[in-house]
Amino acid sequence: MRLAALLFVIALAAQSSGADPAGKSEWVDLMKPDVWKKFDPAWIPTDEVKLDGEKNNKLKAAKKDGGTAWLNGEKGRLPDLLTKTSYGDCEVHVEFLIAKNSNAGIKFQAVYEIQILDSFGTKKELSGDSMGGIYPRADDKMGYKHIDKGIPPKVNAAKAPGEWQTLDVIWTSPRFDAKGEKIANAMIVKATLNGQLIHENQELKTPTGANWVRKETPTGPFMLQADHGPVAFRNVRIRPVK
Repeated sequence: MRLAALLFVIALAAQSSGADPAGKSEWVDLMKPDVWKKFDPAWIPTDEVKLDGEKNNKLKAAKKDGGTAWLNGEKGRLPDLLTKTSYGDCEVHVEFLIAKNSNAGIKFQAVYEIQILDSFGTKKELSGDSMGGIYPRADDKMGYKHIDKGIPPKVNAAKAPGEWQTLDVIWTSPRFDAKGEKIANAMIVKATLNGQLIHENQELKTPTGANWVRKETPTGPFMLQADHGPVAFRNVRIRPVK
């Protein structure tokens, strides 16, 4: 790693530890409908989410009279959420709960995904398609097929379906020169899942999934994936880092 990049990573790590409070902005609460470009009213606000069904592959709101968590509808599939604001370097905190075998994710700039997938207790080799993995690249021209394994998490930190889980990530965007040519890759400086380190100083050479062919940019919206299966979110927040 070049010296300048190394110093940049060290500075961000110091900010994360609280060594430089002035280097961080205030948290932005994303649990507000008006921060998203298109917020489907079918999201269910609730204070309690439980597994539902004999196979535990569904979720239900035990209380529907409002609350601090959001459940993605009665059927467990709603359009993804994208912020109105575009972000570059940032820190995010996301708490989520999924049903058995469910699938969701978070995406930086709407194109770089950290996977949310029920991987609790799996004996399979970890990959980018495991809980906390950096999602594989994919070809969607003739069916959606992975063309690599993505980047696996360092450990399987997944909790059981029906339990709240916590993902914290410090993210840096790709860098570009005055001509618009990329001079540094995007990076996950640090990511922890349920208190366990899953990525550190991990570069992303391209966007993930079928987005890998898209032109990269310095900023973009933050995204919560909600169209792949039952998922609930709470305490979702973001803040730019300098």
